[in-house]
This record gives sequence, C-alpha cells and structure tokens, in this order.
Amino acid sequence: MTGKGQGFGFGLGKMKELAEAFKKAQQVQEGAKRLQEELEQMEIQGESGGGLVKVIVSGNQEPKRVEISPNALAEGAEVLSDLITVAMKDAYNKSTTTMRERMEELTSGLELPGF
Repeated sequence: MTGKGQGFGFGLGKMKELAEAFKKAQQVQEGAKRLQEELEQMEIQGESGGGLVKVIVSGNQEPKRVEISPNALAEGAEVLSDLITVAMKDAYNKSTTTMRERMEELTSGLELPGF
C-alpha cells in the first residue's frame, strides 16, 4: 500500500502549523475564561431621563441594580416604566458592545491553517 506513514495527507509543515494553531486556540480559551470572569465583575450603566433612572448590568448582561431618582417618581408610573425600559436597553446595548469588543481583541491575530 503506497502512502504508508504519510499520516492523513499532512506534511510535516502542516503538522507544525496545526500544533501552532492548537497552541493559539488554547491561549484564546484561557483568555476567554479570564474575560468571562472580568465581564461578571464589570458594572455597565445605562440611563434615561438625563440620569433620572439608571440600570447597572454586568459585562455579560446580568442585572445588578436599578437606581431611581426621587424626581422620577413624581413623573408617574407610566413615564417611570418607560424610563426604566429605555435605561435597560441602554445598559444592554453598552454591555453587548463591550463584550463583542473584548472578544474581538481576544481572537484578533488568531489564524487557523487551512481555513
């Protein structure tokens, strides 16, 4: 049988590239774990009504707390509800943007051979 000892059609250079890719992937995995811990500790603030309502979430969108100004209470339940919704969306958008940017930083320069 010909081709014995060839492996799976990978030359030695390809094996070295593959080993390098695995090494990089492992570094990214370790970085992702650290990033996840970092995101959990982050506090990202969304607000509405010029600061009448503030919603604080973690870097992975976990709600942490809501701060409502006494002045916001005077606006009534319907307006307050709208203010909270807008502040939640603001916090969520900032949080997802932060997460995406940090993931891009983590994976930049990661080149897998043959892909």
